[in-house]
Amino acid sequence: MLVPSRRFGGIINSSRTLLGAFAPSSTFTPASQCVRCIHQKRATPIVPQPTPFVPDVQTFLSLIGREMSKHASKFTSWDSLFSLSSTELRELGIEPARQRRYLLRQREKFKHGIYGPGGDLDVVVDGAAQLRVVEVPVESSITQGEEVNKSLPSASATLSPGMRKVIVNIAPDAEKYEYKSSDVIKKYAHMKIHHGSMVKGPYIQALKGTNGSAVLIKATEGMWEDRRGQKVDGGERRRAEVRAKKRSAERRAAGA
Repeated sequence: MLVPSRRFGGIINSSRTLLGAFAPSSTFTPASQCVRCIHQKRATPIVPQPTPFVPDVQTFLSLIGREMSKHASKFTSWDSLFSLSSTELRELGIEPARQRRYLLRQREKFKHGIYGPGGDLDVVVDGAAQLRVVEVPVESSITQGEEVNKSLPSASATLSPGMRKVIVNIAPDAEKYEYKSSDVIKKYAHMKIHHGSMVKGPYIQALKGTNGSAVLIKATEGMWEDRRGQKVDGGERRRAEVRAKKRSAERRAAGA
């Protein structure tokens, strides 16, 4: 019988001691030792403030179109409209999935201040506002978002000396605009001056007797809708097949 030497016996004992140090304890509990965040907490959604042109849920859903306004009663508040997830929207009954994706996309645009026509207006009464081309002093500045632009043209054959033309937003029933030094002149999205004195933009209606220098804009169904394309002959994937069937049917009809 072979007896291990003291040298190898010491190595064996040291190995056993080392393994024992790393051996799991009898009180080890995976729940207390291996804590891992499997599901991260969803970030608190950003809820934008309503605007004068978009004051409530019904108006927002009506503006984005695609018959989304029929779901207005499913949202209890403005906050719920902008905070519910896709899963929660499905539980509310907003179907099919492309409708939910469309709503989420329009929500994000509104959160980032990307509005359709009229969304950035300040003076709105019962969903209607007036835009008018007026003359203001050259020294006045025009705000474009958060920047101030003072380098706009200051002279034209149609301008009074020391004045320039801008578009202002006033009440729908106002007949004129009086400039004050404290007034903030904004540049409104989708609107511009055409032919020197006319307001040009989508969904506007010229006021009688103003030659287009004053217009009304009202919140209507589908103003901000992203238009979808129309399938022709079955769409891109089935176009060749559909047209071949049409030609075949025409040949059979001609030979009959």
